[in-house]
Amino acid sequence: MTRSNTKRPDGRKPGVLRPVAFTPDFAPSALGSVLMAMGRTRVVCAVTVEDDVPRWMKQDKVAGGWLTAEYSMLPYASEDRIRREASSGKPSGRTQEIQRLIGRSLRAVVDLNKLGQRTLWVDCDVLQADGGTRTASITGAYAALRLAVDRLLADGRLTEDPIREAVAAVSVGIIDGQVLLDLCYAEDAAADVDMNVVMTASGKFVEVQGTAEERPFSADQLQAMLGLAGKGIKHLLAEQRKLRNSAA
Repeated sequence: MTRSNTKRPDGRKPGVLRPVAFTPDFAPSALGSVLMAMGRTRVVCAVTVEDDVPRWMKQDKVAGGWLTAEYSMLPYASEDRIRREASSGKPSGRTQEIQRLIGRSLRAVVDLNKLGQRTLWVDCDVLQADGGTRTASITGAYAALRLAVDRLLADGRLTEDPIREAVAAVSVGIIDGQVLLDLCYAEDAAADVDMNVVMTASGKFVEVQGTAEERPFSADQLQAMLGLAGKGIKHLLAEQRKLRNSAA
């Protein structure tokens, strides 16, 4: 069970998210974009459209379109400078894992057949990292995607809405036996268990990534983490809806 007297670096109670904020159209050249803030974590999520599909889709005669994601952390996103991955010639294993996760999460709620012969590129660039960059990227990427698709519909470039439902993500973890929602970096580094949960608006799971660092976790603890994640994701989905309504 989550204890209400848990001491957290920012004074939050165990089941409370960090302050959430979306700044729309942060990247004016993109079709849809947001600056996603989760506490001190900041991620720019932007969607652009290309009227073409990957070569493998053409070769295999796959109908519809495609959606893919890229993720990066800018050199000044943390206190210690992060080396640009372009200088090494290829993205790290961590980067590849995260961008595949973002892509999977969005494709899970998009009917690719309704995109037509086009590709939606989703770019997530971390400006400031204080834990939860992958979950903030997914939540912000969906918000940017929703704005982009609404504009494609308004312009007549799409005749049907390809988005089936919304999706969002949040981290949960266990520190000293206590279940916590939305870990900051200091908590993530100290966690006995760290988990990332991706869920749709209908309450279905897209992905659950959970790892015990030292002590294995019980089925009851797993259910407690999933329950807390679900509550946090409901709040994030509500914030996404507010953004869309304000942009309408």
